[in-house]
Amino acid sequence: MTMTPTKTQSEAQIHQLIDAHTRAICAKDLDQIMAHYAANIVLFDMKPPLTINGIEACRHMWETSLPYMPPIAGMEQQELRLTISGDLALAHWISRFTGIAADHPAAQMWLRLTAACQRHKGEWQIIHEHVSIPFAPQGNGDCAHP
Repeated sequence: MTMTPTKTQSEAQIHQLIDAHTRAICAKDLDQIMAHYAANIVLFDMKPPLTINGIEACRHMWETSLPYMPPIAGMEQQELRLTISGDLALAHWISRFTGIAADHPAAQMWLRLTAACQRHKGEWQIIHEHVSIPFAPQGNGDCAHP
C-alpha cells in the first residue's frame, strides 16, 4: 500500500484559487478574473506596462488584453509548488495554453507564473502576480519546456 500526503486546508484552497482563476482566464470572464485579486494587487506582467498597481489598473490591463487572446480550451500546469505560512502563501508554476491551433504562437510558449496570496477574512486573494516568458539567450528561439 502506498501513502499519499494529505493536503492541508490552506493548500487545497490555494489550488482551488489557482484553478478558478485559470478557468476564468480561459473563459475570458473579466469579473471572475478580478474576483481573485486583492484591492492592492501588484502585477508584474510580460508586456508594458511591466508593473501594474491596484485593482483598477489590473482590471484595465485585463480589459485591454482579453480581446487579443485566442480562444483557449484550458491551461496545462506543471511544477506547481506552494509555500504557506499562516495567512501568506507563495505559489509558482509553469503553464501553457491548450486547445488552440498548434501553429499559433501562444501554443508554442510556456509561461512562468508566481502568485503571492494572502488570506483576508477567511478567503485567499492574489496580492502579487508575476508572469514572464522565458527566452533563449543563445538566439535559437528554443524555449520549449523539457
